[in-house]
Amino acid sequence: MNVVNLLESCAKEYGQSPAIVFRQAQISFAQLRDKVFSLSQSLLKLGVKPRDKVAIYLPSWPEYIYSYLATWSIGACAVPLDFMLTEDEIVSCLAHSEAKILITKHKANISFTNLKANLPPLKNIISCQSKDEESLSFEELLANGSNQPPKVEIKEKDHAIIFYTSGTTGKPKGVLINYAQLDAPPKSMAFFVNSDLSAKDTTLCALPFSHLGGLIYIQNMITFSLTMVLMERFVPLDFLKNVQNYKVNFFWIVPSMYYALLQLKEFETFDLSSLRWIVTFGASSSPDALRRFNQFCPRASLLNGWGLTETNAPTVVLPMGSKNIESVGRPAPWMEVKVFSDNDQEKPAGQTGEVVVKSWVVCDGYFKDEKLTQETIRNGWFHTGDLGKFDEQGFLYIVGRKKEMIKVGGEIVFEPEVEAGLQKHPDIAEAAVIGVADKLRGEVPKAFLVVKEGKNISEEDLRFFLRQHLAHFKIPHYFEFCTVLPKNRTGKIDKERLRK
Repeated sequence: MNVVNLLESCAKEYGQSPAIVFRQAQISFAQLRDKVFSLSQSLLKLGVKPRDKVAIYLPSWPEYIYSYLATWSIGACAVPLDFMLTEDEIVSCLAHSEAKILITKHKANISFTNLKANLPPLKNIISCQSKDEESLSFEELLANGSNQPPKVEIKEKDHAIIFYTSGTTGKPKGVLINYAQLDAPPKSMAFFVNSDLSAKDTTLCALPFSHLGGLIYIQNMITFSLTMVLMERFVPLDFLKNVQNYKVNFFWIVPSMYYALLQLKEFETFDLSSLRWIVTFGASSSPDALRRFNQFCPRASLLNGWGLTETNAPTVVLPMGSKNIESVGRPAPWMEVKVFSDNDQEKPAGQTGEVVVKSWVVCDGYFKDEKLTQETIRNGWFHTGDLGKFDEQGFLYIVGRKKEMIKVGGEIVFEPEVEAGLQKHPDIAEAAVIGVADKLRGEVPKAFLVVKEGKNISEEDLRFFLRQHLAHFKIPHYFEFCTVLPKNRTGKIDKERLRK
């Protein structure tokens, strides 16, 4: 992905068209180009060279977009960080990545003085919307930098991103994505939606830019000259208002976000007719809920998809027009996806095993962790940790993560399967299932449930209902009713917190 050429092309062809809409203000493609090039020229003046690490720790603001694109315009490596991380977690990730620059904003409980003291490689902190002695002003760098395109040689195999898949203060896991692989998500999107993307389209982003799902919006925006309506955070009612007001044509969100939208009493009052296709990533545990959502935008194709940060998702997507929403679809032609046994032998259709991927899109491994890289990528195959199976037609079905497998008295139970059974109950808003220790059976399922407003369900009623949908050994032994379930920044249910 040549970011400089793409920005130049967008500005030339669609200069006055909106690239970003944020808080009702528009930023045109011409303005986007100028801001990105100005920032990139200022970074060069600060001594940033190709392969240097530039960390970004911001909310989902346009400044995050400028920072990504400016970093790539000069061949440096972006280190996107989740704005929910604590100071200890930031220090851990910055130290591990050896970041030279941090682009951020002032935040309570984050000390720029401490960051500089604990991170000798960190040469400069650039702060948005503030000015002090500890940092450089983001706005001044934009104002003082030349808006001429930077002339820097960028090598395809150089690393463009280090994605930290968690904010652990122990040993961070940094996924390495190179410059050639930046082309993967737009190429996949164009293939899976039959090139149904154009400069006339408007999309809606409510995913954080520190995660691949949010980044794909940026990549598609400059590749297809799309207009991106940007939300700082996902607020269900505001999300639907944006779809209606801006006549959004498509978006992708995780299953829990669909559930949140469906719970709104105002949901059925919104006009969603502008939607042409919608995508869920994360192997939805409730196809029925997604079908219900689709009833209110019947012109839109409903696509299910799957992929990981390490495989540059989307990796597998349901073909346009397919009704088989239980499946996550088929891989793109340039991807090999198979199901392996524990001894790395391919399994036939219908049998469950670990899903593995081989392609030029697969990450280069993990930064400064050769042991984990070799454990995960074996004989060219990336081992995803997801369990799945193919049917005879080549459609892939994800049944859960390896750690989502519960062994109940010798029987195998997959947590998402139990969650899907629970989601069929009309009074259940959200469900999560984990395995807990049991002296007799080894493990048994435990369900955490959020009941719809105004509803009341007993454990006895739930067990009676589930007997119609699940084998007896899959029915949870324990039920815990909650007002909310813990979520991570991408909106997925945080099962690690439930397991503690």
